[in-house]
Amino acid sequence: MTDSFSNLSLAEPLARAVAEMGYASMTPIQAQAIPVVLTGQDVMGAAQTGTGKTAAFSLPLLQRLLKHENSSTSPARHPVRALVLLPTRELADQVAQQIKLYAKYTQMRSAVVFGGMDMKPQTLELKRGVEILVATPGRLLDHIEAKNAVLNQVEYVVLDEADRMLDIGFLPDLQRILSYLPKQRTTLLFSATFSPEIKRLAGSYLQNPVTIEVARPNETASTVEQRFYAAQDDDKRRVVKHVLTSRGIKQAFVFVNSKLGCARLARSLERDGLKTTALHGDKSQDERLKALDAFKQGEVDLLVCTDVAARGLDIKDVPAVFNFDVPFNAEDYVHRIGRTGRAGASGLAVTLVSPSDNRLVSDIEKLIKKKIEVETLDLGGERERFDERRGADRGPERGADRRSTPRDNGPREGGGGLWNRRENADPRDALDSPRERRSSFRPAPVNRDPFFEKPYEASAAPAAPVWETAKPAAGARSSISANIKPKRKVAALFKVNEQA
Repeated sequence: MTDSFSNLSLAEPLARAVAEMGYASMTPIQAQAIPVVLTGQDVMGAAQTGTGKTAAFSLPLLQRLLKHENSSTSPARHPVRALVLLPTRELADQVAQQIKLYAKYTQMRSAVVFGGMDMKPQTLELKRGVEILVATPGRLLDHIEAKNAVLNQVEYVVLDEADRMLDIGFLPDLQRILSYLPKQRTTLLFSATFSPEIKRLAGSYLQNPVTIEVARPNETASTVEQRFYAAQDDDKRRVVKHVLTSRGIKQAFVFVNSKLGCARLARSLERDGLKTTALHGDKSQDERLKALDAFKQGEVDLLVCTDVAARGLDIKDVPAVFNFDVPFNAEDYVHRIGRTGRAGASGLAVTLVSPSDNRLVSDIEKLIKKKIEVETLDLGGERERFDERRGADRGPERGADRRSTPRDNGPREGGGGLWNRRENADPRDALDSPRERRSSFRPAPVNRDPFFEKPYEASAAPAAPVWETAKPAAGARSSISANIKPKRKVAALFKVNEQA
């Protein structure tokens, strides 16, 4: 195996682009995967996140597709020959940018399509013809149904972060997309983790794949320092700020489990004096891209995000990742902490553990096969300073200064005001005791009607209605024929005045 890009015998345009990007030595996944992909074999690759999987499949694909390179302006001369599928919009955009850089000095065309954006610009780009199409499954199906994308000449298909696509329910979409592709093709499947579902997917769509594992499955990067701190929900913000200050960290990811919690935490950290932006699924695509770009440019200190940013995002020199919430899925822990310590750099991963997170921590422990020690962080006087600042931010009626001003200076039981009496009492009494014990208000007694207290008594058999018991006199002649069945008599709602 070679360990230098100069020994790969890449085409001159590709070699020049790689040298311009500063690539010298290959990572383990690149050193093992690139020669195999160059031979046209199917690959099932597993590697730690941040080890260069994008280059591992992009460079050999471009090398093999150079035979189709042409300068024609006809869209028919530029059909889709390679399809790259990814789970998230941000990851699709990032991979498309990388491929454009690799193909900078070639005449190969590439495009990216994903949801949250207007389809018209994407449609115009597809109509002009592209050889390499990067897409998320949902938006690609939209273009297929609109006949904007024809995939009958695809030679290579890449399923990147395939486990994530299965986690978020893309399996039916993947099956539909793969049904449009020629059966004779090369399929590459890359993922940071291997699960039984991934192996079944590979068994269905890959033909005699070469399995490449440069590290034990689900193993975390050795360059990332992992720390677990016990913290109540109310203390987590203080722990984040304490770690940032004590370690001199300038930028970090902060992961939470919900979109609502993401927005709230971003606002709270902003009030604490930290430049913060939020990234979650409820934001528009334009807002998501702007937030990500601001973080890349160093304009914000903290990127508070959900797991939409946990997969594959390559942002260099991010020194730390905070798991504000322990992830529900243990495999997401591997992906989250992979946002730091990339490409051999060192990083810090801090996970804040509340008492209800013990089971989730045990799941992570089983997955990474490492003993996890949950430490207690001594915040010291920082807790008091934080409480004082929070009290000042809340205002006089909600802050800490409120306790020094009694609500009512009048006499109360025990010789003190109402507020002082509550201060000296056990706070649990205010929660457990009935309302009557906490207030002098007494509801007025309710007068009960004895009629409603009597037991049920069945009434006597009702008498037949008057209109049914009344019979015509003997010998009276009826105006209705005996052969006509009389209509059923019903009670009249209103009494008819016969004299009217």
